[in-house]
Amino acid sequence: MTDKTMTPEAAVGRLRSGMTIGIGGWGSRRKPMALVRALLQSAVTDLTVVSCGGPDVGMLAAAGRVRRLVTPFVTLDSIPLEPHYRAARERGGLALTEIDEAMFLSGLRAAAGRLPFLPVRAGLGSDVMRVNPELRTVVSPYEDGEEFVAAPALRMDAALVHLNRADRLGNGQYLGPDPYFDDLFCEAAESAYLSCEELVDSFAGAVPQTLLVSRHSVTGVVRAPNGAHFTSGAPDHGRDESFQRMYAATPWEEFAGRFLTGDEHAYQSAVRTWHEENSR
Repeated sequence: MTDKTMTPEAAVGRLRSGMTIGIGGWGSRRKPMALVRALLQSAVTDLTVVSCGGPDVGMLAAAGRVRRLVTPFVTLDSIPLEPHYRAARERGGLALTEIDEAMFLSGLRAAAGRLPFLPVRAGLGSDVMRVNPELRTVVSPYEDGEEFVAAPALRMDAALVHLNRADRLGNGQYLGPDPYFDDLFCEAAESAYLSCEELVDSFAGAVPQTLLVSRHSVTGVVRAPNGAHFTSGAPDHGRDESFQRMYAATPWEEFAGRFLTGDEHAYQSAVRTWHEENSR
């Protein structure tokens, strides 16, 4: 049994420019933001990012790190459209492959199963096929002869996910309302890095269904308390709505200059200082 614990910097140090990177979570919920912040401190760029996008996409796009984005949406949930992503998209800063959520899920499942594609009804008769002319359809080989979209596998070089609990071997547990697609991201990628709110020695007594990620699909484990901030990490912490509103309203250079110039400890300290200043 291998101890897979490492720092955020060590995990990001294994990534390279030009990679396809998957980022777990959903919108502004349980995003591996400590790992995203470490990625922003690195020189890694020219990325293809696969994500149900939130501030992870907004920050990486604003910093010019994304070559192509594959996504069904990019949102901050309580703020419908991620503004820094929108600005990057409007200035032509990245290419976009926008697909239906069901196609996205099928693409992850295909990659996890090492299949080239999976058939899915979603997308037929919609503009998804028009704006993604590279998509193909397949016909059922059985008597029904039905036509489906061939959702291509979303293969990734690496995945970044955040869960509530993990052990040193790479097993991960979620305690919130939804698993999202974090297990599929890990299984669909060549390597996967799992950050967690808390490292545990055992999952004794855990509800089996909450043990989402298995060690066989995890390369490294990062202890990152409050590591999903400012997205939600329920039940450990909710979304920091006031900080999120400030992020959305602040020019990128100003936000990055105040909060993203140091390591994770420096970020968390800057957040506490900001809250203290705004509570007076």
